[in-house]
Amino acid sequence: MTVPFFRPSLGPDETAAVAGVLESGWLTSGQHCKAFEAEFAEYVGADHALAVNSCTAALHLALIGHNIGSGDEVLVPTMTFAATAEVCIAVGATPVLVDIDPATMTIDLDDARRRVTGRTKAIMVMHYGGGPADLVGATKLADEFGGVVIEDAAHALPTSIDGRRVGSFASTACFSFYVNKNITTGEGGMLTSPDSDLIDRARSLSLHGLSRDAWNRYKSGARWEYDIAMAGWKYNQTDIAAAIGRVQLTRCDALATARRAKYQRYVDAFSANSSVNSMSQGALANTAAHLFVIRLELETLSIDRNTFIEELNAAGIGTSVHYKPLHMHSLYTNDYGYAPADLPVARDLFSRIVSLPLFPDMTDDEQTQVITAVESIVDRHQRP
Repeated sequence: MTVPFFRPSLGPDETAAVAGVLESGWLTSGQHCKAFEAEFAEYVGADHALAVNSCTAALHLALIGHNIGSGDEVLVPTMTFAATAEVCIAVGATPVLVDIDPATMTIDLDDARRRVTGRTKAIMVMHYGGGPADLVGATKLADEFGGVVIEDAAHALPTSIDGRRVGSFASTACFSFYVNKNITTGEGGMLTSPDSDLIDRARSLSLHGLSRDAWNRYKSGARWEYDIAMAGWKYNQTDIAAAIGRVQLTRCDALATARRAKYQRYVDAFSANSSVNSMSQGALANTAAHLFVIRLELETLSIDRNTFIEELNAAGIGTSVHYKPLHMHSLYTNDYGYAPADLPVARDLFSRIVSLPLFPDMTDDEQTQVITAVESIVDRHQRP
């Protein structure tokens, strides 16, 4: 039996929702997008929400909404996906890469504070793996330098901090509905904010800067006229995607519960293994349990992380690595002057981490196969 790294949890309700959109004759942004925004905002406790075609688009629009651009600097954790920093470059700002907390793998606020300059305008907080970052601390730091917090919440639905869901705070939050996320629309994202003006501006920018979207221009009795007040992009979400998202959102609590149960089973299984440490995400009830990441105690093993992954793959186990730190990629070494030895916590953890399969519909037999394979490889390669 082969265990994939991820398998989406989709059923007849999602199929029926898509069929309904196809039968309606209106496939792009329309009534389902509007409804998805309202339902998502209610679910996370946000004041306002905007559905877009990716978390990358949401992050880009968030920076523009906060007037961050040329000459500005943005603090970004080095252990994150490419998009978190690339959107800074896209608006003309400089991503300043920051090391990570060794326990949570979220941004190290002490290191971030050391990197603040007179040009620092924002701090990006990434909720790694679905575990909550120190949003309170990040907000305090942003207040110190007079900037803003933008949350990369791609992994963080439904993550909670002090009883409130990510997306409900004063910061701008950006969610992902990519196929392996906790709810999916295939591709998609959501931007939340307490600032209605920011959302209104982002909405226009997500449709080329048009003053009115197609749904409002083409529905019965509407006028065709529109104005272009600013240059924008094609970032809008389709009704096909939104219809899937609306169904998935009704299942979000159940999907999270299933993930957390499988997460806890992994923790229990590896708790006595001196060569395998489980990533800390704090109280399980507060995490979205998006990833289950193990850290190999390489000092106890005769193989490196890459060989470990190769042997897992040979045993039929799908894996991933989240992530190769940004400062170790050629873009940031060549163009921004980082060396691979910089940001040592992230560099060391990168050599040790492996993301194991974790998804709601994972069977007990599949998870047993993963656990057995990990322990078998560790046993075979123990140093004497």
